[in-house]
Amino acid sequence: MLAGYSLMKVVQNVGKPEDSCSCAAPPLPRLPSSLPALLNIGHELSEHADRRVSLPLCYGTVLLFPVRGATESDPTASWQCAVDPSRCEPCRTAAAMRAGLVKRGLDGAAVTGILALCLGCLHVIALKSQMFTGLGGSSDSAETPISYDTFYFDQKIDHFGFLEDGTFKQRYLVAHKHWQRPGGPVLFYTGNEGDITWFCNNTGFMWETAEELGAMLVFAEHRYYGESLPFGQDSYSDSKHLNYLTSEQALADFAVLIQNLKSTLPGAQHSPVIAVGGSYGGMLAAWFRMKYPNIVVGALAASAPIWQFTGIVPCGDFYKIVTQDYARSGYNCDTNIRKSWKAINNVSSTASGLQWLSQEFSLCTPLKNKSDAVGFKNWLQETWVNLAMVDYPYEANFLQPLPRWPITVVCKHLAYNPGVSDYQLLHGVSQAAKVYYNFTGSSSCLNTSQTATGSLGLLGWFYQACTEMVMPMCTDGVQDMFEPEEWNFKAFSDECNAMFGVRPRADWAGTLYGGKDIASHSNIIFSNGGLDPWSSGGVTSNITDSLVSIVIPDGAHHLDLRYRNDYDPPSVRAARALEVMYFRKWIKQAKRPLKPVST
Repeated sequence: MLAGYSLMKVVQNVGKPEDSCSCAAPPLPRLPSSLPALLNIGHELSEHADRRVSLPLCYGTVLLFPVRGATESDPTASWQCAVDPSRCEPCRTAAAMRAGLVKRGLDGAAVTGILALCLGCLHVIALKSQMFTGLGGSSDSAETPISYDTFYFDQKIDHFGFLEDGTFKQRYLVAHKHWQRPGGPVLFYTGNEGDITWFCNNTGFMWETAEELGAMLVFAEHRYYGESLPFGQDSYSDSKHLNYLTSEQALADFAVLIQNLKSTLPGAQHSPVIAVGGSYGGMLAAWFRMKYPNIVVGALAASAPIWQFTGIVPCGDFYKIVTQDYARSGYNCDTNIRKSWKAINNVSSTASGLQWLSQEFSLCTPLKNKSDAVGFKNWLQETWVNLAMVDYPYEANFLQPLPRWPITVVCKHLAYNPGVSDYQLLHGVSQAAKVYYNFTGSSSCLNTSQTATGSLGLLGWFYQACTEMVMPMCTDGVQDMFEPEEWNFKAFSDECNAMFGVRPRADWAGTLYGGKDIASHSNIIFSNGGLDPWSSGGVTSNITDSLVSIVIPDGAHHLDLRYRNDYDPPSVRAARALEVMYFRKWIKQAKRPLKPVST
């Protein structure tokens, strides 16, 4: 699970891009290299409206977000950020508001109130950190070949109303090599906010457990992500089309899909189904068992912060855990990161200081002004958070290629005594950051617009965060190593309203799923890593005999769902064994014949 930032307002000098990465055809004009030329962008949008131009626009390495009519005296009117030119997917499937915004007239006229989401640009306005989850990176299954079949199911767009009667193709993946039919169990992955093949390739625990249990595997894609788009290319066109992007609708999708599989797949009618998920998918797995106990006999909710909602856990706990990870990993590590923010402020106060920072950190885009420096600090904060989530005991090509215990490696560059100068400290910070971004040594420069993988559907997740997945985050700079920032729900709500035309319901998740009052439910495992910041909102102690907590002291984010590794700590090996034990128990219970009711 990644801790990302909500919306961004950063002004940068726009450089001439390389090859166009526009998803429209034929290619859009190249992005002008001067600000005056940028003033024509709105006109170009109108000209290309009939070609279904999407926002944000991809121009080579630049995503451009025109917000209101720009002038040379007001350059803040144009928003832009850089992305990897090899990743056109955000333009195709997560383009903000798509052609709908063009049709509403994004020309030279003012379009106030529209805030642009910069995919992968994790800078802050009000919301310091909103979760966008995922298993991350490329598959670790190189030595464990996997094979599955891809299917599409005609799923209702709206399960809870009767006016919208349309359907869409929901993608799901099936692996039945080890399935013992008839009646063999089914392990059902409750898809996260991203391409389901990505999660399929990274959930090694399910693949390794399938043979042991004689189970079939099903990986179901979450609506509005990957290929499961309810309105096709119009799914993100406006809030009316996004209205059906909710966890409730997704859970209903899973329930209907399972019922269909059990009724149409020979040998599956009496197969017990166990839900499995990590991060947001883990939250869905737990909620699936709570809402549909007739569909799934149990659930494994790995690193699932089901309590990371308003009024349930303190907003600062997440960043406290991040800080503790660094404090235990090296001398003065957290202290020096805390000091680095002031050092950046001092050095970036001059043009020569900005130039030095840009060169020291090998930035692809040089820092030019104070606004750039703010974005730079947010990029570093996101880096430290991501490292805390993927602090695995072995080398992993996850969010980034990383060494074993990467935070320990990072902290070796930050072991300074209290009298360290700003420049020496920031030299150490630059070397530490390069552990995350350039461990392989293959990057010629660091892109401050990217911190994580492009496989997540960030725009969809931000819509969910702007509606029902409201997870307060804050920092105080004392109990954590970050600059102080309060949780400001009103400011966050205003951002959401400006971007999507919706207001978040801060208390809805607690009302819908019960908050901490869940003792009436059964057969759910909540696993959490002691190193994982998201454990702050997770269930870390047993609630009942069948609502059990498994804490993995040496575990980062859902380490138990990853493939086995020789460097796995004993705690995660024990956790997996315990999880399988509960699976067997639930399967046995499900196959036990019901006793007749005496009258």
